[in-house]
Amino acid sequence: NIDKYALYVFENDWQAKVSYGITVDLKVNGTLPVEITGLQETTVLNDIESPFDQFKIAIPILHKTQNLAIVLATGSDTNSDSLNITFLQAISNLIIVAIENKRMARRQLEEEAIRKELEIAKNVQNFLFPDNLPDGVRLKVEASYLPHHTVGGDYYDYIPINKNQFLLCIADVSGKGIPAALMMSNFQASLHTMLRHTSNLTEIVEALNYQIHESAKGESFITFFAAIYDHELNTMVYVNAGHNPPFLFNADGKMEELTTGSTILGVFDPLPFISEGFIPDLDGFTLFCYTDGLTETENEEGIEIGSDRIAEFFQDNHKKNLTKIHQLLLDEIDQFRGSVSYKDDITILSCKVEAR
Repeated sequence: NIDKYALYVFENDWQAKVSYGITVDLKVNGTLPVEITGLQETTVLNDIESPFDQFKIAIPILHKTQNLAIVLATGSDTNSDSLNITFLQAISNLIIVAIENKRMARRQLEEEAIRKELEIAKNVQNFLFPDNLPDGVRLKVEASYLPHHTVGGDYYDYIPINKNQFLLCIADVSGKGIPAALMMSNFQASLHTMLRHTSNLTEIVEALNYQIHESAKGESFITFFAAIYDHELNTMVYVNAGHNPPFLFNADGKMEELTTGSTILGVFDPLPFISEGFIPDLDGFTLFCYTDGLTETENEEGIEIGSDRIAEFFQDNHKKNLTKIHQLLLDEIDQFRGSVSYKDDITILSCKVEAR
């Protein structure tokens, strides 16, 4: 007894999925009259605006109180009672199940594609980090990395320059996920390329800043700390480009925060200022670098652990084995945050050079 039939399903907006016998093309997606979309039970339609006035009955298909779909129908005679409402509901439910199954299958394919993209990005990011860090009698380097998501925006590196010099660096890109990982990948490649031509930190930082500014168009930035240590001269040269100041302990246990450098990279070109920090007579030291995810770790009261507490921790523990220091620090921030999740990536990079 069905003369006209249309099934509308809500997917961001109302879409006509199935129709029969209608004289006007109601498959054009758009807004159904609120008199129809607000229905909570089967209703005989009266005084509905054109072109929906060709329907005599509306059957909402609900999940709890939410309209998933609406069946609009007209019987083969003017009496709405001639329609088999139960049949209409049953056949419409079958159609909706088929539509929902197709939607779920499409969503699963999309999620699988995203998962594969994230896995690729994660592998790319893992390639950024050095495979092996020094663990010798005089030089030891330790790193801990806790990504907030599958893919993060932190980066650290240890790069030998020659038999006497090595570069140690840490960086944090604004943003998260795949875009951050791709930007950091370009950053790492640029840094390694530049180090093959020069070890002048000012030149390197200025070139990195230009590259970031050009590629990100000022929409992203990177904080960066890099230090070059010379075993033969016992000197350290460093630049801090807007990064959390690392803590340096000399052989006597005196602590210094390394703040000299420039502003964050990628925002201004050229950089408004830049200078190198220089530390002579550094025969034996311990250096602790970290990203802001560490100091911004919050407890259940919303209070950040802060740089003062981190500095105090390093002051109390800097003479210990680096691996032990990292484990103690991670235990401390876990105890501090309680049940609160990390809000950002956390990277800790430490270097210990024993005095000769």
